[in-house]
Amino acid sequence: MIAQTTGIGEHLTDAVRAISRENPKFQGVVDMVDFNATAAGQRIISDDKLRTLTDVLGRYRLGLRDVEPDILGRAYEYLLRKFAEGSGQSAGEFYTPREVAVLMSHILDPEPHEEIYDPCCGSGGLLIKCYLRFREKYDEDPSIAPLRFYGQEILHSTFAMAKMNAFIRDIEAEISLGDTMARPAFLNPDGSLRKFDVVTANPMWNQNFSQGTYENDPYNRFNAGYPPSSSADWGWIQHMFSSLTDNGMMAVVLDTGAVSRGSGNVGRNRERDIRKEFVERDLVEAVILMPENLFYNTTAPGIILVINRDKRVEEEMLLINASGLSAKGRPKNYLPDGSIKQISEIYLNWNEVEGISRIVTREEVAKNDYNLSPSRYVTQDGEDDTLPLEDAVVLLKEAEEERREADGKLEEILEKMGLAV
Repeated sequence: MIAQTTGIGEHLTDAVRAISRENPKFQGVVDMVDFNATAAGQRIISDDKLRTLTDVLGRYRLGLRDVEPDILGRAYEYLLRKFAEGSGQSAGEFYTPREVAVLMSHILDPEPHEEIYDPCCGSGGLLIKCYLRFREKYDEDPSIAPLRFYGQEILHSTFAMAKMNAFIRDIEAEISLGDTMARPAFLNPDGSLRKFDVVTANPMWNQNFSQGTYENDPYNRFNAGYPPSSSADWGWIQHMFSSLTDNGMMAVVLDTGAVSRGSGNVGRNRERDIRKEFVERDLVEAVILMPENLFYNTTAPGIILVINRDKRVEEEMLLINASGLSAKGRPKNYLPDGSIKQISEIYLNWNEVEGISRIVTREEVAKNDYNLSPSRYVTQDGEDDTLPLEDAVVLLKEAEEERREADGKLEEILEKMGLAV
């Protein structure tokens, strides 16, 4: 490349496509971009800029004998974070903040032989952090059975990021492209869902899925109830739960409303009723309330929900209010390493800490109408209990959906009585 002085975009495109032809695992990954592409008659990336980039990269020796093995992986994560900072709302489609991913990996604490799955893996960050946590514990001891990783992603560009992220880390990961809700990629020979020891995920919050997604599901995933069309949060949870082995556990990042919406309503509420099913079956192990302004697609705090088929303490749940444990950053707040350590130790040691965590019983949660929001049970000075705008919008959409259903049933009754208008 150093000798190339003209047609750099074309030359670079030919080079990466040749690499993908010789390495099938790179097909659809490194050969996606045409470095010679134009828009409105102008080059998108000029040869001069490509030349500057290759000159900078050419100054450094990046072979395994020259730098530590993880240098490319850390550089790739840095670039993803910088890309997320400049992408605004769309960043949530591919990037979970590093410290949130690290915290989840400590909570899940993967063990040898385990298979780890992310059904909406984005750029693969949650899988990577589980791998790094495992490596930290066992220091690449060759006698320790490695983890196996599986992920599915609906966006082609993000799928390519995940594939490259795994390759750079030298991780054997099976990443599939496709719509997990409609066509899950990992199935058994009989067509049933494949089961995994650990599930980790950060799905897009409050997605709009049609009721047909749940009503016509061939995989028997939604036995606890159908979520409202306005929010698929508990649809994702049920898919992940259906993908767990008999003693598996999962940690998922969601909007705070997923653990509180509908509680206190008179009568039926779909999300509250699904939550009730999970609580009554003693599957919820912990809920961790995150600080505000951590995530790139929203300023809302978000929560980590931990569901465990093999709970350590029956009929109890650990609720952690970590909303005050962040540090100010630009453009986003962040969790310092000390806060990550504090939160993970509270969870792993099942501790109550004044003003941060409480252990609650199933009966207490039932008395609060299955509201699992940590701020309900662990309050902090100056905490604002105003309903977030995102939750208010979801509740409004759900009410409109219920009104349409009620109108439809009323019309059917009137028709049968011969009173239809």
